[in-house]
Amino acid sequence: MKSRAKKNAKKIATDRDLEDLAQEAKSIVVYAFRNGAIEDIHAGKACPRCSGKSEYSHITQEEMRILIKSAVDRIYALLKMKSEYPEHYDEMIKAGALFTAAWDDPEDNVSF
Repeated sequence: MKSRAKKNAKKIATDRDLEDLAQEAKSIVVYAFRNGAIEDIHAGKACPRCSGKSEYSHITQEEMRILIKSAVDRIYALLKMKSEYPEHYDEMIKAGALFTAAWDDPEDNVSF
């Protein structure tokens, strides 16, 4: 059933719809992550001993908690804005696009 709904959704969405959705996703990431708590955690020097080594954690549990809380708060605010002030939300999404011109487009390979 899920795969049939997914196929039908693909048939209904135009290329323009998908482009708009991709930009909306990237703009949400700008506001939720890029301009969020990750900037504070990312600032500073890389660890000279563990940098680039995937077997080491590069973020503490507390930093992860801060990142998730910040992202949830920011996405909540955006979704609330989309519901209550759709015109302002659209402006925010357009403004977010200024930061994402060089970003890769999302891939349609994620399932929940």
